[in-house]
Amino acid sequence: MRHTYPFIIAFRYLKSRKRHKSISFNTVISIGGVAVGVMALIIVLAVMSGFHADLQKKILGVNAHVIVANQGGRIYNQRLLTDDIKKLSGVDSAAPFVLGQVMAAKDRKAQGVLLRGILPDREKAITGIYSFIKEGRFENLTDVGKEIIIGRELAGNLGVTINDEINIISPVGDIGPLGMLPKTEKFKVVAIFEVGMYEYDSSLVITSIESAQLFFGLYNSVSGIVVRVKDIYQAQDIRKRINELFGFSYSVRDWMQMNKNLFSALKLEKLAMFVILTLIVLVAAFNIVSTLIMNVIEKERDIAILKAMGATNAGIMYIFMLQGFIVGLIGTCLGLAGGSITCYLLDTYEMIKLPSDVYYLSRLPVKVNVSDFMLVSISAIIISFLSTIYPAYQAAIVNPIEPLRFE
Repeated sequence: MRHTYPFIIAFRYLKSRKRHKSISFNTVISIGGVAVGVMALIIVLAVMSGFHADLQKKILGVNAHVIVANQGGRIYNQRLLTDDIKKLSGVDSAAPFVLGQVMAAKDRKAQGVLLRGILPDREKAITGIYSFIKEGRFENLTDVGKEIIIGRELAGNLGVTINDEINIISPVGDIGPLGMLPKTEKFKVVAIFEVGMYEYDSSLVITSIESAQLFFGLYNSVSGIVVRVKDIYQAQDIRKRINELFGFSYSVRDWMQMNKNLFSALKLEKLAMFVILTLIVLVAAFNIVSTLIMNVIEKERDIAILKAMGATNAGIMYIFMLQGFIVGLIGTCLGLAGGSITCYLLDTYEMIKLPSDVYYLSRLPVKVNVSDFMLVSISAIIISFLSTIYPAYQAAIVNPIEPLRFE
């Protein structure tokens, strides 16, 4: 009983006498404040993690993990270089590609796009663009035909659909009597993809590498080599090894380098949102302080009786610290439950849609990380516990003589 009385009294003090109903009401408010703060933190961190994961998935679904290019602009010995890259440990696959800026046009509508030439039979081993096909089939893209795959936004802007033909226009063409003439060829739309990022859906078109070579006049050369690695987080190490293998006459970039600013901004924003929303928990901690101080004032007579019965200052302090800790623990648990349910609903039913041309995404992504749960829970409990120290100390130094003088 000597060791358990602080627990029993702390739980009893969570309730109050009928003539002081405001004390128990303030306790409920304190619990609610912690719960709202924790819930807000969980939801915001889950959304920020979802943005990071979704952007990473979409970017790596369209682009390779590592890109090798020649400083001179063209690579002629692409087969030899591709074989050498495949021999490196950690490399899953590699393939040449052609890339150039062109104009896509249909009737009186035109738009600038990037034309990428790929090896259709090897593209599935490099990127996941085939998984974003919404109309038509990726397999309809042949090695030698004049077929093309375009994004849904571009298809809508040009007013085309499957089996329609569009004009691909290059500003650099043949030299005529009036100077440089643009080069124009017709391509048949065999598939339409939708990544969910406006940047890709509106400005990327894909054809076979042979068609792109003929169109750009590259013939036996390519723009570069794309590399897929087994572990995306080892791309930087593989990039360094490719640089050492080929020398610095080649430009080698990994996906983290090419999107460094974007992912760094998301990471910084997530940290900033965590710091800002922690202030909500701090406000709830002040509610805990005020509730405990009012409780100490109400329970001065009880504290004096406990001291007269032999309770130590440490025991009294422990009672009120435990009371505040319970408030913080209950609020944290309620916040975690509410945040988890909200994240589940947002992720399952896609309740919030986003304009993809502004946010790069078409829906609000949610990804719950266990590390975020642990960080928020521990932070909320520690803040709640620290807020109990001052009121508990005030309770511990109560002079038992004063409250009992006139009893």
